[in-house]
Amino acid sequence: MCLAADSNYGNEVSKSSKLILIAVGGLVALVVLVAVVVVLVWGANAKPRLETAASAALGMEVKVGGRVSTHFLPSLHVTLGDVHIRNQGADVASAGEATLGVELLSLLLHQEMRLKSIVLERLRISVERDRNGKLNVETRSQVEGMLPAMDLANVSVSDATLLYSDERSRKGFTAEDCNLNASHLRLSPVNSSDVSTNVSITAELACRQIRTQDFTVSDVKLSVEGKDGIFNLKPVTMHLFGGNGAGTVQADLSGSVPAFHVYFSLEKFRIEDFFKTLSPRKVGEGSMDFSASLSMRGRTLNEMKGSAAGEASLHGDNLTVAIGDLDKKLSRYESSQSFNLVDVGAFFFAGPLGLGVTKGYDFARTFESSAGSTTIRTLVSTWRIERGVAQAKDVAMTTPENRIALKGALDFVNQRFDDVNVAIIDAKGCATVRQKIRGPFARPEVEKPDVLKGLAGPMRKLLKQAKGLFGGECDVFYAGSVSPPG
Repeated sequence: MCLAADSNYGNEVSKSSKLILIAVGGLVALVVLVAVVVVLVWGANAKPRLETAASAALGMEVKVGGRVSTHFLPSLHVTLGDVHIRNQGADVASAGEATLGVELLSLLLHQEMRLKSIVLERLRISVERDRNGKLNVETRSQVEGMLPAMDLANVSVSDATLLYSDERSRKGFTAEDCNLNASHLRLSPVNSSDVSTNVSITAELACRQIRTQDFTVSDVKLSVEGKDGIFNLKPVTMHLFGGNGAGTVQADLSGSVPAFHVYFSLEKFRIEDFFKTLSPRKVGEGSMDFSASLSMRGRTLNEMKGSAAGEASLHGDNLTVAIGDLDKKLSRYESSQSFNLVDVGAFFFAGPLGLGVTKGYDFARTFESSAGSTTIRTLVSTWRIERGVAQAKDVAMTTPENRIALKGALDFVNQRFDDVNVAIIDAKGCATVRQKIRGPFARPEVEKPDVLKGLAGPMRKLLKQAKGLFGGECDVFYAGSVSPPG
């Protein structure tokens, strides 16, 4: 019995060994066959054939400056060195190395190179929009109305840099050290105007740093899923002004007019980092929280701004700001005549929502010409946004001795202050000193302070006594959540 068992076991091992040898031999034969086919199909023209195929797929001119090498494990793929992409005679992208996963059956049966995957290393893309709104990456196929089909199981990009500039707005950004991993990317051959509804994607993107003219964002990470024209970016995380940002974006591109919903929060951002965009000197210290929920529609930035609706809020406690001793300046009528309340409004506009506003008004002058500092015990700045106009909903702050509030609107469509009033508020919410700012963000008109209760000394005491005897009424300027100092 034992001998029979050993004999059977030996037969099974022998059979398994034969199967393994047959499998290995078949694999070797297949690799040799593919190698022969590649040599016969491409031969000495491997590089030109690849350049032609890639150019046809992208609709742009592709040149390979380095070596072309073919590998068969774990699957057939071709590696290209020093790849450059040009459009209408100008460089738009380059990669230190590109690896293309090739569909084997198409190559063997049809002598066609169809891609299954793309891996790009040290990628650099430069996108420019000219004064006429035309992008340097627009291809002839897009102009003629058609885009090539694409169905990739995997797209991987590492160590990428993206540069974008717009001659019309003179704006742009640079994204550095970016990595992209897309587990699925599919595009049907469609008219370029319908591309958003015919592309599906599942991907993750991370960039070490994104720089604009105004600020720098670091550690940006996001996940995106999209199909049938609806794309969801969540979560989106980043570090900005020393704080932690998080949000979501939903873009619905399936209709005739694109629609967007954006939620973003920035917790514990540092005011000293934020105000570096306005003044080179240290403005103060402290942290604030910002949040915004906006809905927009439109194809252009102006259309989206004009349709923007939602709410934005800013809150901070125990802030120290280098604008001199504000309470001392406001303690006498004479001081209030020479001090602009509007300068204090810089802190009401602080945060990403008001960056464009504060860049226009010369708040830096306030910081650079003031000695000493002021403690802001509480700051609340809540705005309701409709059709691109932000209306003050609850905007006020307290110092140890004063409460200051703001009313009015910021018109982001026309870039204007819409009858914005900043006022010192008494315990009943009445304005004692008020100042108005109106006109363009870049060149606003700041009126002189309107002193409603500015008499000092014995006369002020007499008026207070009379008000206590006969009562007194006023038009309430502020009735929000910020309590008077006490």
